[in-house]
Amino acid sequence: MHKDAVHDSPLRGRVAVITGAARGIGSALAQQLSGAGMRVALLGREARTLHQAASALPGPSLCVEADVTDQGALDHAAEQVARQLGDASVVVANAGVAAGGPFRQMDADLWRRVIDVNLIGAADTARAFLPQLARARGYFLQIASTAAFGSAPMMSAYCASKAGAESFALALRGEVEPDGVAVGIAYVHWTGTDMISGLEDHPVLRALRGHQPWFARRVHSPDQVAEWLTAGVHRRALHIYAPPWLRWCQPLRPLFPAVVARVARHELRRSTAEGLAGDIGLMGPGGRADWDAYGSDARRSHPLR
Repeated sequence: MHKDAVHDSPLRGRVAVITGAARGIGSALAQQLSGAGMRVALLGREARTLHQAASALPGPSLCVEADVTDQGALDHAAEQVARQLGDASVVVANAGVAAGGPFRQMDADLWRRVIDVNLIGAADTARAFLPQLARARGYFLQIASTAAFGSAPMMSAYCASKAGAESFALALRGEVEPDGVAVGIAYVHWTGTDMISGLEDHPVLRALRGHQPWFARRVHSPDQVAEWLTAGVHRRALHIYAPPWLRWCQPLRPLFPAVVARVARHELRRSTAEGLAGDIGLMGPGGRADWDAYGSDARRSHPLR
């Protein structure tokens, strides 16, 4: 970003909080907002990767290792942010994990963990930082997904969590508007993060992408997505589309479930039960790191198990 643009930015000198900031979109967005002159707090589960991301930022930053499903940890993180950086003016609920596989064969704890991180974690984040956002008359950005447009088989937890996160943000918007807090929703399409590094191993996702128009199949870099998000943060946008052409899909949303179901049904008929069962698991190292940390936490809480 040009130096004059940073100097003139309405974000300059303000504080941003980003969950899931250790890698992918979160890390790229931290870079963009820091470049716009913001002081950035990076929250995440992977301490080493989190500090690596922070070390590349051009401006002041703070790293806080926290699980977004732990309200106490987030409340403590909010205290640290206020004490060391100041009240947050921008909070981005970006933390997310994804797991693929047949619902009937997926471990119930794994399915629930996706919901907890992507949906409950967003609510926990809002609950921890809304007092600061109210004082700053700030902006809360919920990272959603086109998975909320049409639910894909084999991705039930992820699609349910993103549809729920969208609905939560819409409800929250009406509640906090009188306090001067704006709530935005970002709809993100195919993005080249670690989460989709195994995209070709998931038959339904592979088929869905293959049946999309050429421009919709394009995988955008986290840096490009972060640029679109940053532009929306500047405007306190109610909706951010990454890529921008997604805004024209909103009126067509009632059609998407039927289209997705038709493509998925064809692909599932071609696959064996053994093949589908082999696709069960978390997608990307970030999700696996969260699951490993969650397992360690559970063992510490229940040492006799």
